[in-house]
Amino acid sequence: MPLPRAFDGRLVLAVDVSPWLRPDVATCADRSFCHTFDCGEGRHQMVPGWPCSFVAALESGPTSWAALLDAVRLEPGADVLAVTAAQLRQVVERLIVAGQHRDGASWLRKVASLAA
Repeated sequence: MPLPRAFDGRLVLAVDVSPWLRPDVATCADRSFCHTFDCGEGRHQMVPGWPCSFVAALESGPTSWAALLDAVRLEPGADVLAVTAAQLRQVVERLIVAGQHRDGASWLRKVASLAA
């Protein structure tokens, strides 16, 4: 199955670090408290869960298709930037091995949101 691509044929990889909230998990050794913003109440909250780093391929068309390529759960105290950079490098290496790159012109664009 082909990956979603931009209008110009390039792969667009989006990186996002977001919490996977698990307020119902009473105890877990590697659980963190994740910052959230309660839109209904307008409050900042800390909720038990795990911050995760996601890499997805995006389409620029009207359908906004996305293909999740990788997800990594971040351990408490992890260097978010270092973990996500290593994750992105590994994804790009796998894309090259899978023949998703194009020789010559730029074949890849990256977008990141690292607010954990």
